[in-house]
Amino acid sequence: MNWYSLSNSAIIEEVGKRLKDYRIRCKLTQQELAEKSGVSIFSVTQIERGKAVTLTVFLSVLRVLRLLDNFEIFIPEIGISPIELLKLKGKTPKRIKKSKKQSE
Repeated sequence: MNWYSLSNSAIIEEVGKRLKDYRIRCKLTQQELAEKSGVSIFSVTQIERGKAVTLTVFLSVLRVLRLLDNFEIFIPEIGISPIELLKLKGKTPKRIKKSKKQSE
């Protein structure tokens, strides 16, 4: 699936459909998923209908469905290249500061 070709609402809708499929595969009712994740049944139905929910609610549901491991793929940790490592010489950047010329 080409996620870039979808609108934000279409992505949320697709994610909701997939989470519903996982819930059913795990043999959980919406009520059971809500109770186990500590969210309301309304929140579970909102997710499955493709409506926006908070990230906290979303993560709670993913945890119960055992899907949190997928966040490593979703947002991978950025490694430092060997060349950058030599340039930093043990220092890790705390912030990015641009000169006035760069910001214009």
